[in-house]
Amino acid sequence: MVRVQTAPKSELALHGGVPVRRTLLPYARHTVTEADIEAVAAVLRSSRLTTGPKVAEFEEAVSSYVRAREAVAFSSGTAALHAAAFAAGLGPGDEAVTTPLTFCATANAALYQGARPAFADVRDDTLNLDPAAVEARLTPRTKAVLPVDYAGHPADLEALLALAARQGLTVIEDACHALGAADRGRKVGGISHMTVFSFHPIKAITTGEGGMVTTNEAALAKRLRLFRNHGIDSDPNARQASGAWFYEMTALGFNYRLTDLGCALGLSQLSRLDAALAHRRAIALRYLQAFAAHPELVLPAVRPESESAWHLFPVRLVLERLSADRAEIIRALHAEGIGVNVHYLPVYRHPYYVERFGDQAGTCPVAEAAYERLISLPLFAGMTDQDVEDVIRAVTKVCAAYAR
Repeated sequence: MVRVQTAPKSELALHGGVPVRRTLLPYARHTVTEADIEAVAAVLRSSRLTTGPKVAEFEEAVSSYVRAREAVAFSSGTAALHAAAFAAGLGPGDEAVTTPLTFCATANAALYQGARPAFADVRDDTLNLDPAAVEARLTPRTKAVLPVDYAGHPADLEALLALAARQGLTVIEDACHALGAADRGRKVGGISHMTVFSFHPIKAITTGEGGMVTTNEAALAKRLRLFRNHGIDSDPNARQASGAWFYEMTALGFNYRLTDLGCALGLSQLSRLDAALAHRRAIALRYLQAFAAHPELVLPAVRPESESAWHLFPVRLVLERLSADRAEIIRALHAEGIGVNVHYLPVYRHPYYVERFGDQAGTCPVAEAAYERLISLPLFAGMTDQDVEDVIRAVTKVCAAYAR
């Protein structure tokens, strides 16, 4: 009689088995080409390293891409968020409603201006801010709403903008994950009062560090430019061209300028953005198809009126169908050579927020439940077909080993 044996758990690399891959595949990584290097080198050979022509050129290229009237470049996505909070007039005594399922910089932007972030829960499908939950959190002190396009999927902008119009609020859309995404046929960046992008190395395009705010309102763009240059009310290039020397500081701003070096890199990368997005979407489709039959996973949803930029591929573990907790699943995937991550610890659970505002556990139960199960699989434009296949094999292997 032939005895058929099931694969033992020791097959996992975590338990001494052979890993799917020998070198760790990170969850995200930048891509730099020779064209990018030459673009930066050309600026190094020029007479202007900062506050030069590449800044305006990059701003114009981004505003044209997202179909916004104005774009203002900043030294980081965080600086851009801070500037947007300033431009919206946030100050002491004000509140801004945002999601807890985000990087802390979104909520911190309100704190930088002396305002207070208030957290509203997310939808269970996209994990984006729930407009009904936002409305429930409004108070007479609410001045702005900061939705986040989580993982690259646009928030429900139509509903949030309608709510903002009724209540006289400013919508500052944190689209740091979502350059190239679209909602109801319109590119993210030309929809909200202000939209913030990040050009950190793991984003769709990079300037090294950097960010951008796009808007259709000239008055907001003027305040954004004032804020990024120490609050000085005149343009240094215009002063230089006219031979003027006098300037005045009319607001408390910061040095949040993005260099010509960064803008040259961003321009070069922007030329490949659509191809990079197509590759990200193809990877996401392969994951969705490969994992559709895995009852151990809840896959990310895409609403029919939206097109995601697929910055992340977050899955939720169905822990009731697994004999291991999330921490062990992550260890097992790392042992197989797959560098997964978690996005995000709810902001109000960070020690600073707990110490300053008290324990807010239970405020957003959908976001909290999602956080306990979330892992982000590798997804970036430089992934090869073999990389994608390795992720699929490793996830399948780990799920099979721990399936109940």
